[in-house]
Amino acid sequence: MTGIAAKAGYLAIIWHSRTGAARALAQAVEEGARRALAEGEVRRIAAPDTRADDLLGAAGIVFVCPENLGGMTGPMKDMFERTYYEVLGRIEGRAYATVIAAGSDGSGAQREIDRIVTGWRLKRIADPIIANQHAQSVREIAAPKVVDNRQLDIARNLGEAFGTGLGLGVF
Repeated sequence: MTGIAAKAGYLAIIWHSRTGAARALAQAVEEGARRALAEGEVRRIAAPDTRADDLLGAAGIVFVCPENLGGMTGPMKDMFERTYYEVLGRIEGRAYATVIAAGSDGSGAQREIDRIVTGWRLKRIADPIIANQHAQSVREIAAPKVVDNRQLDIARNLGEAFGTGLGLGVF
C-alpha cells in the first residue's frame, strides 16, 4: 500500500515517555504504520518538539503517553496547550487514537486527552489502548519499563490498522 488516499498528510505519532514504556509503545505504533504506509507518511514526534504545523499537516494522529499522578504527563499537556488555539477549527474530523502506558489504571490520562480533542472535533477510530505495567511500589514506578510483547503487538496492530485506513481513505 502506498499513498494516503483520503487527505494530504501523514500519520503523526505524538509521544512522551518518562520511563521508557510509552517510548516503546510509540515505536511499535510507528513500526505497524510503516507496514501500511509509504516512506514519509509516518512521523513520530516527541511532544516537546510538536508544533501546530505538525498537527495541521497530519491526516491522522496517535497520542502516546504515560499516566502520571492520575493524568497525562506534563510535556504532553504542554503540547496541547501550545498548539490548541492555532489548530482549533482547522483539523476537525481527522482521525485519532490513543495509547496510554499506565502503572495501574490509565483512565485519567485517557479521559484528559479525549476531553481536549473533543474541542478539536477529532474522530476516534480505535478503542483506547491502556498498557498496564503493574508498577505499584516506589521502586517499580521509578524504574525503567520493559513493555511485554503482547502489549507491543497490540500497539503495532493499531499502527498498521490506522495506516491501512488512511491509505484506503477510510478515515
